[in-house]
Amino acid sequence: MKYIQFAFAALLLLCLADMPYGYYQLVRFIAMVLFGWMAYDYSTKEQQFGLVTFGSLALLFQPFFKIALGRTIWNMVDVVVAIVLVVMFFYSNKCSD
Repeated sequence: MKYIQFAFAALLLLCLADMPYGYYQLVRFIAMVLFGWMAYDYSTKEQQFGLVTFGSLALLFQPFFKIALGRTIWNMVDVVVAIVLVVMFFYSNKCSD
């Protein structure tokens, strides 16, 4: 799971480039699935903060009802979420050693 988070962080950072609209739709769908999965994982561990955080991110990134934030704000959201995923990746590697 942690390597998927790292790879998804790279996909989010690629959103900063001028990509075709289909790429952004694909990233939103992958984000919805990944964050939904992470929210479920945190709910089974009974960790409410992770459940609420990743459940909210799944709703924000869902591709069915577009949330129009503008390109600048979406870029900031993508960067912040990518940073959080990379920090989680290294933190989980550090904890498992």
